[in-house]
Amino acid sequence: MADGLSTANANLAAAAAVGTNAAFAQLHTADPGSAGTTAVASVTTRPALTWASASGGAVSANGTLPSWTAWAGTNGQVITDLSTWSLSSSGTFGLSTPLSASQTMNTGDSLTLTSWTVTFPTAS
Repeated sequence: MADGLSTANANLAAAAAVGTNAAFAQLHTADPGSAGTTAVASVTTRPALTWASASGGAVSANGTLPSWTAWAGTNGQVITDLSTWSLSSSGTFGLSTPLSASQTMNTGDSLTLTSWTVTFPTAS
């Protein structure tokens, strides 16, 4: 048996992780740090996102996933991480995660997330 949370508690933790402080997504060029304010990308727009109900200790973004179109920021900027926020500007930092693969953005490029899942380990 592996150590971890009960599935019920993992679902509660996942739902809390994407509660009120995960309604908007921001791009970063490195680890966002403990306050979520390190290495913010040159394009600072925070698109909205929604989350499905937690199940099996995981919760995934659903509906329309965040998208940044017609890049007008620094040419050649490498995006490595994402953070979540309570508001589209300012607000409260929620969580951060690395992209599965970094993305180099150039003038006119678009970046759309295809999935985003937050998972908590469960005992099995």
